[in-house]
Formats: sequence, C-alpha cells, structure tokens
Amino acid sequence: MTLTGSCMCGGVTYAAEVDKYLSALCHCTDCQKWTGGAFTSNAVVPRTSVKVTKGTTSSYDAIGASGKINKHFFCPTCGSSLYTEIEIMPEMTCIKAGTLDGGEANLGGKIDIEFYVKDRPSYLAPVAGAKQEQTFG
Repeated sequence: MTLTGSCMCGGVTYAAEVDKYLSALCHCTDCQKWTGGAFTSNAVVPRTSVKVTKGTTSSYDAIGASGKINKHFFCPTCGSSLYTEIEIMPEMTCIKAGTLDGGEANLGGKIDIEFYVKDRPSYLAPVAGAKQEQTFG
C-alpha cells in the first residue's frame, strides 16, 4: 500500500510504499512538546520507504529520554510536524498520523502499541488491546 500525506499548507508532501505498518502512540515528554498535545500518533514504517515528493523539510534534533537523537522533520512554512527519525530505531520512521491522507490518521482503527505510558496524562485511559510499554521497548 502507498501511504501519502502532507503538511497543513501543502508545501511538503510525502509517500511511503509499505506492506504494513505499526500503529503507535507515544506519550513521552518529547512527543508532548513536539505536538503541543498529550501524545503523538504514528505510522511506523521502514525508513527507506519514506520519500518527500514535494517541497523540502526542515528538521530539529532533540535528545530523547534514551540520550539518543530524535530528528523531527516539519514544514518550514506552516510548521506541521511530518515525521521523526529516532536514532534508537535506525531502520524506521515515525510518520505523524495526522498528516496522512485518505482517512489514514485513523491508523486502520487499531493501535498496536503505546510507548512511554509512564508519561501518559492521568485523564487518558490505555487503548484496549494495545501493548503497553512504560518506556520504549
């Protein structure tokens, strides 16, 4: 399947050709700061499958809880967060689900795993059926 997406202004678009993806929520404080929300929702795909098809991204390197770099890619015009490359997962890219086209922000209606549940706000309940990880892996 081909996943496509874009930033809010449409200046940056991307595509990822994948057989399947891991649907993941991350509640770490880095993701909370990155989104301005309680978590990120992600389609985790092979890094080599992601191609920017229009425009040029900007990036910001943050040091994650692991002490490794989390490289955040975003649109330099509208600021939409697009995807993250995490140094501790060198073969994978975390596409921000809200940027996906065609209703894929729903992540197929199922969350496979939640990371950093130790940082999940108390007003949120665990997603039924999702694996719960206190930190990463």
